[in-house]
Amino acid sequence: MKISMLLEDLKRKDEIRRRFDLLSKDRIRWKRRNRDYYEDQERYFLHLVPEGMKVLELGCGTGDLLNALKPSRGVGVDFSEGMLKVAQALYPHLEFRRDDIEIMDGWGEQFDFVILSDVIGHLQDIQHTFEKIKQFCHQRTRIIISYYNFLWEPILWIGERLRMKMPLHQQNWLSTEDICNLLYIADYQVIKTDRRLLIPKRIPLISDIINRYIAPLPVIRKLCLCCYVVARPLNIRKKRERSVSIIIPCKNERGNIEPTLRRLPVFGSHQEIIFVDGRSQDGTIEEIKRVMKRYADRDIKLLIQDGQGKADAVRKGFLNAKGEILIILDADLSVPPEDLLKFYRVLRDDLGEFANVCRLIYPLERQAMRLLNYMGNKFFSLMFTWILNQRFKDTLCGTKALYREDYKKIEALRREYLGSIDPFGDFELILGAVKQNLKIVEVPVRYHQRRYGKTNIKRFRHGWLLLKMTAFAFKRFKAI
Repeated sequence: MKISMLLEDLKRKDEIRRRFDLLSKDRIRWKRRNRDYYEDQERYFLHLVPEGMKVLELGCGTGDLLNALKPSRGVGVDFSEGMLKVAQALYPHLEFRRDDIEIMDGWGEQFDFVILSDVIGHLQDIQHTFEKIKQFCHQRTRIIISYYNFLWEPILWIGERLRMKMPLHQQNWLSTEDICNLLYIADYQVIKTDRRLLIPKRIPLISDIINRYIAPLPVIRKLCLCCYVVARPLNIRKKRERSVSIIIPCKNERGNIEPTLRRLPVFGSHQEIIFVDGRSQDGTIEEIKRVMKRYADRDIKLLIQDGQGKADAVRKGFLNAKGEILIILDADLSVPPEDLLKFYRVLRDDLGEFANVCRLIYPLERQAMRLLNYMGNKFFSLMFTWILNQRFKDTLCGTKALYREDYKKIEALRREYLGSIDPFGDFELILGAVKQNLKIVEVPVRYHQRRYGKTNIKRFRHGWLLLKMTAFAFKRFKAI
């Protein structure tokens, strides 16, 4: 029985191989005929994959997508000799290997990105293939899978019969949920999913407007042709205690300094506490210096801001931090310092790569958040969840944790891609984490009202800034 099944699998694979060898002669012509589809696909992959990465594409075909990504090292694997001949002629600067991606062995090399573009429909055992891919992964590798929306199956079938589309004869039709489940049982964690392209043929003016601004809308996006899944491999990062830097921006918070230190638990292989003061007028600086002497057994530092605003304070603290994990704690004690241990554990145990606070699970302490602020938070959480394709129940609280090496990439990205439109720093960190394809995890806390001092938030002025940042995020992450 097993032998007959094996022979049947080999027969199917041989049929697929011969079909692609035949199609390789007309591959360029087919791509020109459907250039809008391929241009949109390349544009979205370029959004997900920064230039200069090490990229492995499995089922690379003629190598057009791999070349478009401008990798520092690009390797394409395919079992069609005809496709690879075209690829090698077109892109001699890339490396192409002939192999069966379902059974291939690694060659001792790991990549930043592993791409399977429109290929899983031809695999005999998708789960086994995902398991084999791990040999090419390091702890920060991202797997990107693109595939067709199964709702389009009859349309694509008709397109093939009318010779409007290359005749691929897909073997498997999977929903996004099917792909996510296969990744889960192969020991991957899905970071985000997305859908794009409602009109795959160019209609002057109309198709571009609909694909950029109408297709991403809730409900409508379920009808889009292209599905994307971004995932990361689990159980590769070595689990151990990490050094930690806790950044505490403060301005006129004298009464909260010692309670913060008294309540802050000690965790990590080493804990560094950095106060960044925004030129306080109430004696906060003197109070920090006093508690530094009183708690001399702890590694406490004081920095004075050069610029203004919380974002500037956080950047200065992060720039001077030495810990592997960076955590932000607001000095107003609205988020309990005791809860920082939860944020640390998320990263230490590799449950996620960016821990974001959530204040809206537990009942809020009376007067902890005014009604207008609460409604605004709900609105922005819905908007950012939709725009960024990751869940955000709370976007407006400052407590966050991430790896220092990830922050360096986010900061470089901010200068190049995001700018300095965020005075709080929360959104630039969130947008940077999403752009870097980090797994974001929400950590619920009980939110308390301020006991000392007054808030520096101006609801209407800052609310207008948040609306501008939402529009910016939509343009950068959705309408691409």
